[in-house]
Amino acid sequence: MVEFQIYRELDAPISQGDLDDAASESGRVLEEMREEGTDIQWNESEVLTNDEDDVIGTFCQYEAESEDAVEEHAERAGLPATTIARRGTPLEGE
Repeated sequence: MVEFQIYRELDAPISQGDLDDAASESGRVLEEMREEGTDIQWNESEVLTNDEDDVIGTFCQYEAESEDAVEEHAERAGLPATTIARRGTPLEGE
């Protein structure tokens, strides 16, 4: 599997509750795709917020068999996938 970093820029801020709903739908779609034979796994997400603590985007880390699988997951879950890139070697330092 390949590690991918996905930036999800939202058109408008959403609440934490809306984010929880989106995460539940994402998990449901991931399970469904794996049952269909697609090799895909969510690892973690970083949540971006504004001054009002509304969610304005996320950075998500996935492992998947291909970029197409990541794109399919986003489409089926109704999530934006503004940028999808292979994850490189992390930087070291302070």
